[in-house]
Amino acid sequence: MSAVESARPARARKRRKRDFWSIGGWIFLALLLIFSLVPMVWMFLTSIKTQFAAIEYPPQWLPKHPTLDSYRRLLSPSNDFGRDFLRWLGNSVWVSTATTILGVIIAVPAAYAFSRFRFPGRNGLFYSVLVRNMFPAVVFLMPLFVVMRTLDLVNTHWSLILTYLTFGLPLSIWLLKGFYDNIPIELEYAARIDGASRFQAFLRIIMPLSAPGIIATAIYSFIVAWNEYLYAYTFINSRELLTSPVGLRTFFTEFVTNWPGLMAAAFIMSVPVVVLFLVLQKYFVKALTEGAVKS
Repeated sequence: MSAVESARPARARKRRKRDFWSIGGWIFLALLLIFSLVPMVWMFLTSIKTQFAAIEYPPQWLPKHPTLDSYRRLLSPSNDFGRDFLRWLGNSVWVSTATTILGVIIAVPAAYAFSRFRFPGRNGLFYSVLVRNMFPAVVFLMPLFVVMRTLDLVNTHWSLILTYLTFGLPLSIWLLKGFYDNIPIELEYAARIDGASRFQAFLRIIMPLSAPGIIATAIYSFIVAWNEYLYAYTFINSRELLTSPVGLRTFFTEFVTNWPGLMAAAFIMSVPVVVLFLVLQKYFVKALTEGAVKS
């Protein structure tokens, strides 16, 4: 038997092994997709049911008499509940957007400093930034409430914005630092030789190259602020200033729960985040992979 003929079974085994892992990977991804989509599909189907159809047992996947009354009520400013929901949605947009902008403004120079500058205690300070995320959010609830009360910020959106910054900044700085570490410092040297200052080199060279990392940081900060409930429930006690997650509790009453309205509101709240992530997901994935690979 020739060497070529003896190598054929080995190649066939390797090919079958690759095919096995490829098929297994596709099955796992399909199951993960189903696991992610089924709650969204159920949420939407429940939102177009009547109240009686939503609570009937056994539950029916497809409503016999679909209706959009819940969406009309939520998105119509002509009724009190619609006005409240639109106001809460606007509050969430304002708080999330302000948190995202401030988070990026702070995280970008902080991550750049950790990546490029060498100073005493640099590593210890960098890892201490991540210590905040090692504890559950409820641990900081009372201390932050005392701080916000001292600053006279309780029952204002700024209490939420400043609090959400403490959530998002550690991971944002970590993501961006990993991204900056993979940008060759020689590009900055070349710009400095051509007469640019450090700030000009950062603005014209580093910032465009780090755009995927900045976008990923913005997505993360926005989602954290958009979905947060505990601090929004504690710091805000005025109905006009509520954010959408806290506003959802108004669907629950002592005797009955408006399940179609609740599902419609939750579906409306989910759409902006899902669309944002789908549109910008390639930047988020690129930032994660760039930050995970050392050059």
